[in-house]
Amino acid sequence: MQLLFPSLPLPPHTFLPTFTAFYGCHLPFLITPIVLFYLMVVLVVVMLLLLLSVHQWRHPKDKPLPPGSMGWAYIGETLKLYKENPNSFFANRQKRYGDIFKSHILGCPCVMISSPDAAKIVLVTKAHLFKPTYPPSKEKMIGPEAIFFHQGPYHSRLKKLVQASFLPSAIRGSVSEIEQIVLKFLPAWENTTLNTLQEMKRYAFDVAMISAFGHKQDKEINGIKQLYQCLEKGYNSMPLDLPGTPFNKAMKARKLLNETLRRLIKERRENEKQGGGGGLLGVLLGDQNQKVDQLSDSQIADNVIGVIFAAHDTTASVLTWLLKYLHDNGNLLEAVTREQEGVRREIIEANRRLMWDDTRHMPLTTRVIQETLRTASILSFTFREAVEDVEFEGYYIPKGWKVLPLFRTIHHCADFFPKPEKFDPSRFEVPPKPNTFMPFGNGVHSCPGSELAKLEMLVLLHHLTTKYRKNDKSSLKRARIESTTINANSNKYEA
Repeated sequence: MQLLFPSLPLPPHTFLPTFTAFYGCHLPFLITPIVLFYLMVVLVVVMLLLLLSVHQWRHPKDKPLPPGSMGWAYIGETLKLYKENPNSFFANRQKRYGDIFKSHILGCPCVMISSPDAAKIVLVTKAHLFKPTYPPSKEKMIGPEAIFFHQGPYHSRLKKLVQASFLPSAIRGSVSEIEQIVLKFLPAWENTTLNTLQEMKRYAFDVAMISAFGHKQDKEINGIKQLYQCLEKGYNSMPLDLPGTPFNKAMKARKLLNETLRRLIKERRENEKQGGGGGLLGVLLGDQNQKVDQLSDSQIADNVIGVIFAAHDTTASVLTWLLKYLHDNGNLLEAVTREQEGVRREIIEANRRLMWDDTRHMPLTTRVIQETLRTASILSFTFREAVEDVEFEGYYIPKGWKVLPLFRTIHHCADFFPKPEKFDPSRFEVPPKPNTFMPFGNGVHSCPGSELAKLEMLVLLHHLTTKYRKNDKSSLKRARIESTTINANSNKYEA
């Protein structure tokens, strides 16, 4: 079949203008009112973009932008960031431009901060001028009501509730539960080769589930585990919400996870005698019982999911590096083992199990954990966004620009930590200078679960070092450490 389109007469409302083009040619264009309308819309959009660009880049003459390079148009220095080691990318620019410099990465104009005093201004003293910011896909996946994405009264309220779940007084009773998880995992690690990061994720995830839901095992918990694991697989994928993509599968799991959590919330709320069932969920439901300004089910669900993300992923990465450093430093491993054997003898003599107070008497092991947090710097930097035009350390930061305190750069500065590349826990025999050691962030958005993370590290190391040795019968030999190269710049969360 052949379709023919003969010449049709022009409607009476069209007109045939003539535009003078380059080289003096005259080009006729048939323009209808609808075409003219779309052209005007395009012109307005272009003008708005130009005005936005001018506003974004304008700055008072007496307040210069920080030094640095913005790279190519639109893509900025993003390709260089991916091509180079991210740590080298930031370190090289710090040497060239100083502790405060600008760049353009991941589609955003940014100001990098590598001075402890400047980081304190952004995170603490003038935190109200710099709001937390994350990629929209992450916010969508975790939930827009999660504590990470807010500031102001709502954030303050949530922070108090979340902190109440992770204070030493709240988690000291969790030692026996965490110990049971460790004792369940250790036998499975014998006579095999393990992917250490994946095993640490499994361990940290089980601890996170206790911290989120308490000791009560609801019928929904196993379903929540499976849905969360599906959600995690798509977390760092390209945010393409098309059928079959990891992101699409993750978002479907997120929807089911929300429905499952809502059922669990309803079940626990209906039985008020159980006090919410413990964990963060119990604390949030306790606040829900207030008659004024109650938290909605979606707010509770988003924050439970967010805490599971934060509590398990970062801790697993730190644990992997911790085992790596002990494996590579035999003398240090022996010293930690001696300390833990001393604790073990006291436990056996008293005929009891490991308790909270025991974990407070592990000074060397604690310093090893601190040095791991410094050296690995899992939270390499964090994103903030200027909520208004800001004068900062003599420079001008336009509204909307991202501001990145570079924790890893500060942690690896020889001025604060001599020979920073050397793994030396003895450096923490003296407290570090203020604002030079921020493994869990700083200020109102610092991680509220830091004590829980350190507790599960201490409990694991206690049993790992007292039950095994670094020899032919060693778990560190039999369960060889693999996958210890961890992306130090993966998305981590502060509260």
